[in-house]
Amino acid sequence: MDVKRFKFFSMKRRALILFTLFWCVCFGLSAQYRPDVLGDRYVFRTFRMEPDAEGPVVCTLVKKDTVLPRKRAILYIHGYNDYFFQKELGDSAVAHGYHFYALDLRKYGRSLRPYQDAFYCRGLEEYFADIDTALSVIRAEGNETVYLMAHSTGGLITPLYLHCRKEAKVSGLVLNSPFLDMNTSWLMEKIGIPVVSFLGRFFPRWKVQGGGGMSNYARSLLKEERGEWNFNTEWKKSFGHPKRAAWLRAIHRGHCQIRKGLSLACPVLVLSSDRSAKETEEWKDTYLRSDVVLDVEDIQKYGAELGTHVTRQVIPGGLHDLILSPRPARDQAYRAIFRWLEDQEP
Repeated sequence: MDVKRFKFFSMKRRALILFTLFWCVCFGLSAQYRPDVLGDRYVFRTFRMEPDAEGPVVCTLVKKDTVLPRKRAILYIHGYNDYFFQKELGDSAVAHGYHFYALDLRKYGRSLRPYQDAFYCRGLEEYFADIDTALSVIRAEGNETVYLMAHSTGGLITPLYLHCRKEAKVSGLVLNSPFLDMNTSWLMEKIGIPVVSFLGRFFPRWKVQGGGGMSNYARSLLKEERGEWNFNTEWKKSFGHPKRAAWLRAIHRGHCQIRKGLSLACPVLVLSSDRSAKETEEWKDTYLRSDVVLDVEDIQKYGAELGTHVTRQVIPGGLHDLILSPRPARDQAYRAIFRWLEDQEP
């Protein structure tokens, strides 16, 4: 071969290799796992989703990087004003033989971008693509049996997701204090919220609830206050974050769907505390053993209507997020979850 021609092809090959590397660095990093802020073999992947009115949108999948003999997994989905930081949950899942994954939904936690209004959405169905993505990856990584686990608003999104995505074929759904109804007065629930929900169609950015001071629920969780946990207070805010009419409309529409009944095909476990407490500005020790966010009677009532195979259980002394409760309530919640999961195994 002519030497000049050989050099020309070598240069083309080198250019192609350099271009490929450049593409991988610039555009492929989001498709790779990287070490997570939690450390201890937790890793994450970021996925670019379809942009919305605020710009580019991502969701983030976190997992405990481990190899287990059984091809089964749990996907955990957080609540409102939340993200995945509960390492104890992930470690417990792995100890019980489940590959563990957690999803930070768009505009939450690891997926929140500076130009975005935190937690904002116009419909809960916006999150369905995020869950689709997570389940697709989990199955592609060899897991044949997948369970969904969700807390609070995640516990509203996931039943609606399974109702819509009947082809998802998850093996079970664990709900930790799911947000199935508003915890407000009769007047607000029957008149105020429906009116705001209607107006939210036309004025989606209308601020219907402003930010406030540190909540006593945050005090019951934070280690520096009266709780046991450390978390990123930029991602899980200890102070109130403004809620907009579009978000309230999305929640209200979801609740209306729940009240009609969903008839989910998969088994469902509904967990709640045994008592609710009305949160006030004054601290009370009862906040350390009660759900101060939702009405536990509503959780149990509407939880029973999610499907034909629903198991309900109360956890005495539990907080709103049962797996962040003080012991012994936290231990009881774990026992209830993993006993139920094992009961679903063939």
